[in-house]
Amino acid sequence: MKVLVANRGEIAVRILRACRIEGLPTVAVYSDVDRTEIHVRMADEAVRLGEPEPRSSYLNIERILEAARRTGADAVHPGYGFLSENADFAAAVEDAGLVFIGPGAEAIRAMGDKIVARRKMEEAGVPVVPGTLDPVEDAGEAERRAEEIGFPVMLKAVGGGGGKGIRIVREPDGVREAFERASSEARTAFGNPAIYLERYLENPRHIEIQVLADREGRAVHFGERECSIQRRHQKIIEEAPSVRVTEEMRREMGETAVRAARAIGYVNAGTVEFLVDAEGRFWFLEMNTRLQVEHPVTEMVYRVDLVREQLRIARGEDLRWKQSDVRRMGHAVEARIYAEDPQSGFLPSAGRIEHLEMPGGPGIRLDTNLFEGQEISLFYDPILGKLICFGNTRESALKRLGEALREFQITGIKTTIPFLLRVLRHPKFLAGEFDTGFVDRHMEDLRDEGAGRHREAAVIAAALYAREQERSGKPVPADGRPGSLSPWVLAGRRDSMIHGWLR
Repeated sequence: MKVLVANRGEIAVRILRACRIEGLPTVAVYSDVDRTEIHVRMADEAVRLGEPEPRSSYLNIERILEAARRTGADAVHPGYGFLSENADFAAAVEDAGLVFIGPGAEAIRAMGDKIVARRKMEEAGVPVVPGTLDPVEDAGEAERRAEEIGFPVMLKAVGGGGGKGIRIVREPDGVREAFERASSEARTAFGNPAIYLERYLENPRHIEIQVLADREGRAVHFGERECSIQRRHQKIIEEAPSVRVTEEMRREMGETAVRAARAIGYVNAGTVEFLVDAEGRFWFLEMNTRLQVEHPVTEMVYRVDLVREQLRIARGEDLRWKQSDVRRMGHAVEARIYAEDPQSGFLPSAGRIEHLEMPGGPGIRLDTNLFEGQEISLFYDPILGKLICFGNTRESALKRLGEALREFQITGIKTTIPFLLRVLRHPKFLAGEFDTGFVDRHMEDLRDEGAGRHREAAVIAAALYAREQERSGKPVPADGRPGSLSPWVLAGRRDSMIHGWLR
């Protein structure tokens, strides 16, 4: 099986590595701005798709299929994002006689339409948040149905995902405007303006279950991931296991997720997402019919390579796991690192990576495609990578993640690393006392705009001081204590002197 990876960035690198281990030849695709990226260099072959705009490159189905034909690839892995949950793409791959490494087009279509998904889950006995089972026709119907469901309500795009096409309404007089805005955003983002309503659960936890299923109907789950630390409906920190999920809940949610997958004839890797209230009751939110960004935390605690399992299932092999084989060990936490500026409202940060120091050591995994000299553009999602740390306990995993983030140095662009460190230090997070509203409630503490100004001033002061010391021939060690290190040692540590003061 020759695999074409229809994606870019860290997830393309992740898939290519799994293909190498499986001994499978690979094909990368790239846009003009990505021609020097790591995934292009890693693959056995690479094909240019076109201009940087996604519709001309990574969203262009015909160009991707043509790349497969030209190179003789007989399988396509979509990764996440772009076309990964596009049923038409999956169908086009299958119609071309190729293997789509993921679920079938019908399963993607069923779960991609939120109304169809809610109906199928109800039929399968999966608990669903109260709401409409059909799209609302207009703002007037939205107002009537909102009154029936009860406030607060959430207006959601039928074909949505990624936090787009969503509005929360707490009072009747806000429904009409919310409907119009959500519908307009949904039309732009998904080409489908349809909106449905569901009860908005105040500050729930967001818990998801990883499932694997083969073509013979066998399916298992690999426990839960805690995904409640979010900003604008986008996850930023994930961990496994959740500190609030009991063994009984884990068993019940896992069995429910497997039942949901079987209800739509699901094949390959997928994730069933739930909202969980303070009493431990859970409701189906959606099913992601692809590999999740946060899949590494599951891999760390269950000792499974989910991408390799995807490849094996796609080759027609039987699932190698029985539920009784699945055993959890330790704790893993993942931090998503974005090219965004927290001090400027998280605006994307483009530019050239001038200097890069990446963390390492026991229990530390970094999924990324970064390299010095790399140009970060504004054409694609600003994620730079995921830092995943393992420990025997949650406390040890969090400590390891904090140290690894401090070790991770990127200059030339702004990143969310300082923001992530403040989340990790927050007492409520450390105590496991958080939900999906955590970041919004504590944003003032987490943004810490003053710290950015102080850090900038410290860098300038440290640089000036180091320059004066160099001129005078009296370098000062990183800890500021004269005489603690010899001039011989310090001669090779000029860069680290300033860095040390800022730790």
